[in-house]
Amino acid sequence: MEFTISKIAEMLNGEVIGNPNIWINQLTKIEEGCEHSLSFLSNPKYTEHIYKTKSSAVIVDKDFVPHQKINTTLIKVKDAYASFAQLLRIVEDIQKKREGIEQPCFIDETAVIDENIYIGAFSYIGKNVRIGKNVHIYPQCYIGDHVTIKNNSTLYTGVKVYHNCHIDKNSTIHSGSVIGSDGFGFAPNTDRAYDKIPQIGNVIIKEDVEIGANTCIDRATMGSTIIHKGVKLDNMIQVAHNVEIGENTVIASHTAIAGSSKIGKNCMIGGQVAIAGHLTIGNHVKIAGKTGIAKSVTKDGEILQGPLAFNLKDFQRSYIFFRQLPMLAKRIEKLEKEFIL
Repeated sequence: MEFTISKIAEMLNGEVIGNPNIWINQLTKIEEGCEHSLSFLSNPKYTEHIYKTKSSAVIVDKDFVPHQKINTTLIKVKDAYASFAQLLRIVEDIQKKREGIEQPCFIDETAVIDENIYIGAFSYIGKNVRIGKNVHIYPQCYIGDHVTIKNNSTLYTGVKVYHNCHIDKNSTIHSGSVIGSDGFGFAPNTDRAYDKIPQIGNVIIKEDVEIGANTCIDRATMGSTIIHKGVKLDNMIQVAHNVEIGENTVIASHTAIAGSSKIGKNCMIGGQVAIAGHLTIGNHVKIAGKTGIAKSVTKDGEILQGPLAFNLKDFQRSYIFFRQLPMLAKRIEKLEKEFIL
């Protein structure tokens, strides 16, 4: 990336205060700025750094008024944080801009591949695969038979997509993730062993979904495991067979969702949460980290915490007594002795 400050301001619809002709070739934190770098300031806690930063330019809110002399050029915008995020997306697009098909890789003759795509070396594209425009498939990816990947989606190195799965437009899947592996389906037999139940469904990932590294999403026994529009999944999450995750729900790392559970829209789920199978979670539900969900949460907007989850306020009130248990135990022992005497 290399742009003048004036060009960056134009992209962000901002106003330049200072020298507009300086070249910028990197983005840095304001406290780690250097010559030809660009930073941003949105959190008041970091205001002190703008007076001593070595960044050549800093993006600030329109209403920012300095109280000391500033040696850097300012780019004033409506929302500094949002503008910097926009710039990060532009830089990311530049960095990952690749086209063409590297060799060696295998592409079945029945696969249909659209224009402006990138397929990295040592990738495998199976029978009747459909790949849309501007799709990026990085090296060592496996795309099974009858898979569809729609426009502007990206699969990073080492992603595995099993047969018959569907990935909608503008979705991103990070390295090491597995989409469509078999659901955990086994039935005990008379020999006290387990017979495998065939998993003949698929996984459907809707548009604008992002899936972190080493996350596994199992195919349905029948029908589909569905990840709806706008869902964001962190690294190392387990989504079991026939699970459905509603629009714009976000889930942090190490969470596991057992089979056939349905999670609503706009939920926020912390790390290391365990959700039992065949449950329903309502919309706008928030679940704190390390919480266990053993029964359905049907009330929208609930906030839950605890190894076996219950209402957040009830948990917090109970926790006061949890901390006092040693003292309460001594008081009970004392009362018992006095009563017996």
